[in-house]
Amino acid sequence: MEHEVQRVRNAFLSGRSRPLRFRLQQLEALRRMVLEREKDILGAIALDLCKSELNAYSHEIVTILGEIDLVLEKLPEWIAAEPVKKNLLTMLDEAYIQPEPLGVALIIGAWNYPFALTIQPLIGAIAAGNAVIIKPSELSENSAKILAKLLPQYLDQDLYVVVNGGVEETTELLKQRFDSIFYTGSTRVGKIVMAAAAKHLTPVTLELGGKSPCYIDKDCDLDIACRRITWGKYMNCGQTCIAPDYVLCEPSLQNQIVQKIKETVKEFYGENIKQSPDYERIINLRHFKRILSLLEGQKIAFGGETDEATRYIAPTVLTDVDPESKVMQEEIFGPILPIVPVKNADEAIKFINEREKPLALYVFSHNNKLIKQMIDSTSSGGVTVNDVIMHFILSSLPFGGVGSSGMGAYHGKHSFDTFSHQRPYLLKSLKRESTNKLRYPPNSQSKVDWAKFFLLKRFNKGKLCLLFLAFLGIVAAMLVKKYQAALRRKALLIFLAVQTALSSKQ
Repeated sequence: MEHEVQRVRNAFLSGRSRPLRFRLQQLEALRRMVLEREKDILGAIALDLCKSELNAYSHEIVTILGEIDLVLEKLPEWIAAEPVKKNLLTMLDEAYIQPEPLGVALIIGAWNYPFALTIQPLIGAIAAGNAVIIKPSELSENSAKILAKLLPQYLDQDLYVVVNGGVEETTELLKQRFDSIFYTGSTRVGKIVMAAAAKHLTPVTLELGGKSPCYIDKDCDLDIACRRITWGKYMNCGQTCIAPDYVLCEPSLQNQIVQKIKETVKEFYGENIKQSPDYERIINLRHFKRILSLLEGQKIAFGGETDEATRYIAPTVLTDVDPESKVMQEEIFGPILPIVPVKNADEAIKFINEREKPLALYVFSHNNKLIKQMIDSTSSGGVTVNDVIMHFILSSLPFGGVGSSGMGAYHGKHSFDTFSHQRPYLLKSLKRESTNKLRYPPNSQSKVDWAKFFLLKRFNKGKLCLLFLAFLGIVAAMLVKKYQAALRRKALLIFLAVQTALSSKQ
């Protein structure tokens, strides 16, 4: 691993990943890979998650193509130097911020969306000019293999390297020094990644998870709310980091919510859910058994059917869930939706705030005052009101967690910024040395007073204009005065010359 990381670092130090043209070429090659090898990619995802081609395309391929197109369009603008405001002491200097690549990045992908959640941060890393080692999740084995096969065929083989393997290989990778680490996965492993990064003071971006709450107010359209919640919860068999993890509502709403979700599940997946091409499976047997253990002792309002041989767990809703039960102690990451009754919005807010900060918060209500109260009184990675998950698809919004749900963010320009160092520049001239006397010893009260004026004085635009006009007026008066004095001297010289000429004639 040490040799492999050094090889990638040497490629980065060659400087070829930095030019804009090269970055665009690599992104275009990545786009070509997605388009040309679409069937191979979709096939690998299907083998890992029993996902139909249509679902795999809409959940993963579309996301990546949209991200690449955005970056190709905007990258020339993003890499440009940004001029900054100057003070009176630096008015004649050049000051700007220039984004530069961090260096060699490590991207550790996730298994639940094995293509999108690995390639999307890679797009940002390439756009920012970095070299990258990509470590796909070993749980999505087929997707990991196809990435290892395809990426070297389309991207620079020295700058962008795929390393496959399990815990042992990841552990060895984390012993190496990187300039940035991007990890998507569980909070437990996120702590391990951060501890390893701390040994080298490597900046980390952690895209984790948590129990994202969904509050349903009595003043809302329950039909629409339950339809949107059903879609977000059971998509990818519940294996989505920002799926609504549990519902908070008043007790009187429980039975209505259960019935409406039940009807929507039938509409989405048919009478025989197991046969639906739109319903996926749990990634492996270990996760299957973990999710089954969360059902122990729970009141199943509907669903609950399982099949270990195919890792099938039906869409399930639990009612009257005890906040202290096992299902409420960890992120579910499966097709189980607990409903926890609360008296009102105040109690829901208290419930949310007593737990770790979630990756997402969902609120369904017609009441704008209540929505504002829920948002202002809680903290989460992101918020979507009257829908779920949709904030993820808007590339202008930063996607990331807070607290135990993660740190840092990506998507669109936020990905570029995550993998860039915003380097400040001040370019001065070796001339005008007299202006520097203020900062040279020996010091004096007058120097301090002038420094206070130059560094601390703030002018609004109006005052600054007046000051500038006054300055121009003084300069103009001095020029006029100087010009008048010159005219007087010239007139005097002419007069004296005339007098001298007359005297000589006499």
